[in-house]
Amino acid sequence: MSEESNPSFHHLSVLSREIVAGLNIVPQGHYLDLTAGGGGHSELILNYSPKVRVTAIDRDPVAIAATSARLAAYMPHRLQFWQGNFADYEPEESLFEGIIADLGVSSPQLDTAERGFSFRQAAPLDMRMDSNQSLTAADIINYEQEVTLAEIFYKYGEERFSRRIAKNIVQKRPFQTTTDLAEVIARSVPPKYRYGKINPATRVFQALRIAVNQELESLETLLVKAPLWLKPGGIIGIISFHSLEDRIVKHGFRNHELLEVITKKPIYPQEDEQRANPRSRSAKLRFAKKIGS
Repeated sequence: MSEESNPSFHHLSVLSREIVAGLNIVPQGHYLDLTAGGGGHSELILNYSPKVRVTAIDRDPVAIAATSARLAAYMPHRLQFWQGNFADYEPEESLFEGIIADLGVSSPQLDTAERGFSFRQAAPLDMRMDSNQSLTAADIINYEQEVTLAEIFYKYGEERFSRRIAKNIVQKRPFQTTTDLAEVIARSVPPKYRYGKINPATRVFQALRIAVNQELESLETLLVKAPLWLKPGGIIGIISFHSLEDRIVKHGFRNHELLEVITKKPIYPQEDEQRANPRSRSAKLRFAKKIGS
């Protein structure tokens, strides 16, 4: 079944209790969900009070279609959607009492083989959050120079064998599927690394996804712009899933002249959530508040 014809987009939102508690939701407030996904966080905010409103953003048109159908009862007066990269969003006039973002890849994106995010099933090397975008992982793998590939794997994946992997990829390309690429990556690293707890393709696939979707550049842009969208006293909360993102969020909050850091250290999922949703284990949540009267 293609992604366009599949109406389900079930995603278990992480750190939901902590998001709701940290936002200090105002009963008649307007909130911005920068990464709607399956709509879990938006729905929790909407259920807090019958007069709360949410504007929800997502790059993935499949997520927008499925979530707007699931939350249709709140539309259009309390819930509105905007499809695109959150770094490109420009609110018309209203400012928000709170802003949230969950930077993780959603479970439906990981589990839908044809999206190409995972190496566990054979699929085209795609990895686009927005299917209208032209650049794919295949374009990067098959056409970028060896030195550029090594830089991507090291910078975005913190892959220690980036040069060796890049060299073998260039020798073996072109690649068509995720599993073919994962096999070459596995053969490029020492046996001890190859058979460790983490699949040797994990960091390279992370790096490719980040590069395809320009995730870190978008996050940096967002951290400059988003505080301008908050009302004084408004709160922004961002969930990240790896050290590169968390570092950017940490410094973005700390260095923005309009923000006061609320969480000196990140908030992690509680043990019961980690047991129920193992993918939540790497999640980190940070909050900051807009200063001023």
